[in-house]
Amino acid sequence: MKDPNVSGAKRLAFFLPNSFTALNMACGFSSIILSLQGRAFDAALILVLGAIFDSVDGRVARMTGTQSEFGEQFDSISDVISFGIAPSLLIYLHSLQTMGRIGAVVSFIYLLCGALRLARFNANIDKVSSDFFQGLPIPGGALVVIGFVFISNELKMINDFPVAALIITFVTSILMISNIPFCSFKNSQYIRDHKRKVLFLMFILGVLTFTYYTYMFFINMAVYIVASIIYYLFNRKQAGDIFEWKSDKED
Repeated sequence: MKDPNVSGAKRLAFFLPNSFTALNMACGFSSIILSLQGRAFDAALILVLGAIFDSVDGRVARMTGTQSEFGEQFDSISDVISFGIAPSLLIYLHSLQTMGRIGAVVSFIYLLCGALRLARFNANIDKVSSDFFQGLPIPGGALVVIGFVFISNELKMINDFPVAALIITFVTSILMISNIPFCSFKNSQYIRDHKRKVLFLMFILGVLTFTYYTYMFFINMAVYIVASIIYYLFNRKQAGDIFEWKSDKED
């Protein structure tokens, strides 16, 4: 005879990570509404909450042993809304609307590249190394947009140069579909060997980001992107085959 408590606990375990994914989607939807209302800062802020929910759902699934293909697909759909549609509309209404058609086109290119990035990730998730992301992850692209909105809210003169937003959005789009390896920090040997130093650095960055978030989001992403590009340029030979798909059958 089956124990109903066990089956109920199992259903709850499967529901938990998907609930965080749904909350991420809700943040994306709320951000779209706030952007349409002209509340760009609030729209960017709620996307930060969405990014937190997005970082939690996968970890909860792994902790509870409830990873599933359904969860992966649901997470990708949620990411398209929260880190694709919402940021593209946010940057368009906040900075690119005054540039006419080219502003709309670049905003759409961001959305398109983000969707392509997710599709590629889903296609080769079990076939390439998990040590690095193949191209800038779409949440990272969204954080660039969020950081730009935050910093432009503090430094008002940035809003007088919409071409800056245009270039940043376009470059971010290209980085998402590039083959540049971006460290995932999942299996980093350096982190394993220097746990205390890394924890201390994370604590300092956390405090600075919490205190000066209107500046630090953009600065953190800029440092991460520039460091990743420099690493790639100096290690192109070693990184050349990092994203080659592993054969399903060994020769």
